[in-house]
Amino acid sequence: MTKFEYAPAPESRSIVDIKSSYGLYIGGEFVDGKGGSFKSISPSTEEVLAEVTEATADDVDLAVKAARQAYDKVWSKLPGSERAKYLYRIARIMAERSREFAVLESLDNGKPIKESRDVDLPLVSQWFFYYAGWADKLGHAGLGPDPKALGVAGQVIPWNFPIMMLAWKIAPALAAGNTVVLKPAETTPLTALLFAEVCQQAELPPGVVNIITGAGATGQALVEHPDVDKVAFTGSTAVGKAIARSVAGTSKKVTLELGGKAANIVFDDAPLDQAVEGIVGGIFFNQGHVCCAGSRLLVQESVYDEVIDKLKQRMSTLRLGDPLDKNTDIGAINSAEQLARIKELSDVGDAEGAERWSAPCEIPDSGFWFAPTIFTGVTQAHRIAREEIFGPVLSILTFRTPAEAVEKANNTPYGLSAGVWTEKGSRILSMANQLRAGVVWANTFNKFDPASPFGGYKESGYGREGGRHGLAAYLQGASA
Repeated sequence: MTKFEYAPAPESRSIVDIKSSYGLYIGGEFVDGKGGSFKSISPSTEEVLAEVTEATADDVDLAVKAARQAYDKVWSKLPGSERAKYLYRIARIMAERSREFAVLESLDNGKPIKESRDVDLPLVSQWFFYYAGWADKLGHAGLGPDPKALGVAGQVIPWNFPIMMLAWKIAPALAAGNTVVLKPAETTPLTALLFAEVCQQAELPPGVVNIITGAGATGQALVEHPDVDKVAFTGSTAVGKAIARSVAGTSKKVTLELGGKAANIVFDDAPLDQAVEGIVGGIFFNQGHVCCAGSRLLVQESVYDEVIDKLKQRMSTLRLGDPLDKNTDIGAINSAEQLARIKELSDVGDAEGAERWSAPCEIPDSGFWFAPTIFTGVTQAHRIAREEIFGPVLSILTFRTPAEAVEKANNTPYGLSAGVWTEKGSRILSMANQLRAGVVWANTFNKFDPASPFGGYKESGYGREGGRHGLAAYLQGASA
């Protein structure tokens, strides 16, 4: 296979104006918080991008009060058609400023610019456009003749898709008539703070959206605030369990989208070249920082050698490096902490006897990096086949029969997603019916649409985001 050399094609940073420090966005304005500050750094260079305020419990209380006042006095009194106008306006502004957001997302998160530019930001606009269309049609969503909003939603989002997760949370909440207090992850707060400027540009009524920054203590204060009616969280299973415990016995409505250990299943009749592209996209997209990543590959024994050969050839063409270079396929790991977790579990894979392989690639001197890696000779007893690594590491197992594939795929405490590769439509339907996963992709992987619900079973959480189902989570008495 010919390996092409690519000249650097960096995206300019000049489109983004990063402030040296940021306050909290409460009641339609940026305000000074009562707590200290922390640094947001670029994972690819370890450069300090900005100082960000760490919200205290008092700050959280101010944000919730602002959201409650906006809900009681303004937002709950607007007809859906008027709420829709604001959502359409936000959608258009996000499309107009998408390049700015994409560059900032890649700087703050470490993901390749072609992913933030071509995947994340288009989906953000789509999410707001989609839910804008629902705002005046809630009575036709099959969720009751006159569904009512819950009130104030407290939302906590992760660092792997910062601006996309913001849209997944805020768009349905506002469409359903709720107001929002959102906390982005402490390692990736900058696009959420830039979104606050979009709210101002769209002339969204003050207090309808509030953005507070901080670490775990800030998120805990938001989740446990007595005047929050709805909690939405995307993140680790451990934190999700803690949230479930903290809201137990209260009237708060909760949705949790947690971890995963998805099986990507390749049958011997699959289009193998297409399947290899799906395998690579399933685990190496966004450096494997994807809850629904296809981190377990199950290959039918008769095509195992061919799949491994094709996969290694394809991995040899992946380009690791500067996230702002348009040629880059693999960006930086989001944080030193996450890199240590990936290295730890990869070393465990070695110790347990699995065979590691990575294509030769040059690792930059600064920043947090991990080469795309596969492990063969993996069994269900290996920790790398059971635990979520959340990095560019693929564990490969084999199977002989469809029944064995189902057994191995379902042998996990998670149940977020799965993939099936075969030319037989009947087999796709049969497998999808047996796989205990919230989303099953057929001959593709990691594809999203705002009209399609997303969520998991077991330790992958409960509730759905996206589609009509995503509205149900923000309406009284509604269940999709």
